[in-house]
Amino acid sequence: MNYQNVIEITPGKRSGKPCIKNTRITVYDILGWLASGMNQDEVIEDYPELTREHIQACLAYAAEREHHRLTVNAA
Repeated sequence: MNYQNVIEITPGKRSGKPCIKNTRITVYDILGWLASGMNQDEVIEDYPELTREHIQACLAYAAEREHHRLTVNAA
């Protein structure tokens, strides 16, 4: 999944948070809905401008951010 084709960060738009292109829906919004128990069909029903590809892109974005996260162990 190449999330760069779906997600953009625009200064001044939603405080520079990553959003689905051409919307004001953030990756955080979508991940929060999924974490609260909504399934993909429910998210798309509530926000018909979204697709399964958008949701998968958010998951891929979050996974990559977590993978590249720097962990520092206390000495």
